[in-house]
Amino acid sequence: MTVLLDARHLEKRFTLKAGLLGRMGAALARKPAAHQVVHAVNDVSLQVHEGEVLGIVGESGCGKSTLGRMLAGLLRPSGGEIAMDGKAADTTATAHHLAVQMVFQNPYASLNPRLRVGQMIAEGAVYHGVAARADAPAFVNDLLAQVGLDASYADRYAHQFSGGQRQRVAIARALALKPRLVVCDEAVSALDVSVQAQIINLFMELRQRQRLTYVFISHNLAVVEHMSDRVAIMYLGRIVEMGDARTVFAAPNHPYTRALLADAPRLDGRSASHQPIRGELPSPLSPPGGCSFHPRCPNATARCAAEVPMLRDIGGRMSACHLND
Repeated sequence: MTVLLDARHLEKRFTLKAGLLGRMGAALARKPAAHQVVHAVNDVSLQVHEGEVLGIVGESGCGKSTLGRMLAGLLRPSGGEIAMDGKAADTTATAHHLAVQMVFQNPYASLNPRLRVGQMIAEGAVYHGVAARADAPAFVNDLLAQVGLDASYADRYAHQFSGGQRQRVAIARALALKPRLVVCDEAVSALDVSVQAQIINLFMELRQRQRLTYVFISHNLAVVEHMSDRVAIMYLGRIVEMGDARTVFAAPNHPYTRALLADAPRLDGRSASHQPIRGELPSPLSPPGGCSFHPRCPNATARCAAEVPMLRDIGGRMSACHLND
C-alpha cells in the first residue's frame, strides 16, 4: 500500500518550570532553579498507509494524544521528522493543516459557542478557497447531509445539540477542508454506547465514500479492534507492538499487550479471574531505564532493566521485547 504519512523518530518533551517553593529553595541554596522535563513521546516511528485505519491504543498518559497532535501539526516535535507522500513535511505550514484534520474527544469544547453551525463549517473552507463564499450555504448543506444532519441545523448553535449531534458537526467541520488524513482523538469516548455505534458507522461510511485515511486514537480496545486495519500499542511514550489488528488482538506478543487485552472485559469471560497489571504507570518525569515496562512485567530480566529493546520485525509484526531473542 502507498505510504501517505511517515513519522520517523518522533519525540516530544515538555519543560516544567520550578514552582514557588522550588524557586525559594534554589534561591536559599544559591543555585539556579531546576526544571523538570516530561518525556511525552520517545523515539516513535510509524507509517500510515493511504486508505487504512491505524489504531493507537494505550493507557491514559502513554502519549497517544500527544502523538496525534504532532501528526496533525498542532504540536511541534522536539525531535524527528514527518513526511507526506515521501517528502519532508512542514507541519506548521497551511498545506499540512489542510491535508490532516483532527476530530477531538469533547465536541462541546472544540466547537465555537458564538458561531452558528453553518458558520463553523464554512469558515475554514471559504478562507482557504476550498469553497466560494457565494456557494457556502449549499456547501454546508451537503456536508451536513453527509454526516446525517438536516440542513436546517446550520442556523443553530452548538449548545442546542446532543453530544452525538455535536460530534457529527465536528466531523463535518473536519471534512470541510477535504483532508486526506483524519486524526480521531478519543472521538467516541464521551458518547453513550448507542451513539458511539452510530458515529463509528459514520466514520466507516465516510472512509468508503471519500477514501479517507484515519489515525484512530482510543483506549477502547473493542472499538479499535472493530475499526482498525493495523494497530500500534503505546506504553510510556513508546510503541511496544505494532501490526495487523486481527493478528495483534488474536495473539499478542509483547507482555504489555497481553496484559492489556487480558484486562479487557469480554462477553464470555464471566468466570475468568480479573488480574490487573501490577503496579502503576511510571511518571514521564522520571521514566525507568531499559524497557519502560520492566517494573510491571512478570517476565522481566536483568537485561530489561539495563537495555532499551528496539522495535523490530518478528515475522509479520513489530515488537519491542528482549524476550523475542
